[in-house]
Amino acid sequence: MIVKLLVEYDGTAYCGWQVQPNGNTVQAELEKALFSLTGEKIGAVGSGRTDSGVHAKGQVVSFSVAAENIPAEKYAPALNAYLPRDIRVLKSERAAENFNARFSAKRKTYRYTFYVSDTERPLYERYAAKSAPLDVARMQAAAALFVGEHDFKSFCAANSAVKSTVRTVYSAAVERQGDLVFFTVCGNGFLYNMVRIMAGLLAEVGEGRLSAEDVKKILEGKKRGAGRTAPAKGLCLTGVEYD
Repeated sequence: MIVKLLVEYDGTAYCGWQVQPNGNTVQAELEKALFSLTGEKIGAVGSGRTDSGVHAKGQVVSFSVAAENIPAEKYAPALNAYLPRDIRVLKSERAAENFNARFSAKRKTYRYTFYVSDTERPLYERYAAKSAPLDVARMQAAAALFVGEHDFKSFCAANSAVKSTVRTVYSAAVERQGDLVFFTVCGNGFLYNMVRIMAGLLAEVGEGRLSAEDVKKILEGKKRGAGRTAPAKGLCLTGVEYD
């Protein structure tokens, strides 16, 4: 049986999604919970490998389980009894036998959050990055340049080893809600640190340090090195879409 989970987590205490030899991860906690529940060593497949410190409210996970004594919809409450409080399964259901949370994904949406303040705000600090005043209109003009199919090599961490840096971005928007500024981007996939690099550049545009034309040149230059990478804590995987 293939089971599909919708998972929410606070990534502050974790070294990202993927299991690592050193440091605790969200995947490791889920697999431990699955073993405690079923007695089987089950591999949990996530839709994407969120980085250390990155959060998710729409992570999708799939796994295959031999026994069918637990109905698929009961895995959510059952797993939550074994998981730490900063990881929760919001929903569980049976999926098609060919479903894979990673390879079946068609679109992913991330949101980056800034808060504008002269001083640190305790109730924002865990999930947003502090910023100087931001010009949202300037940021939106620059964000629009990301839409479409592009070679995003300039927006990939230098140590990333991928076959292709071409990705398609379906939408990219910047909006303000009070003290908060959100950058939301949807695409068919993202490179290592890609959204955080985008967010960092947009913040520099919003602060007046860079222009939309500068961002265009960076995108077309296909060379990493320009702009800053925004802190991981401001990033959240908000949703994954499937056919």
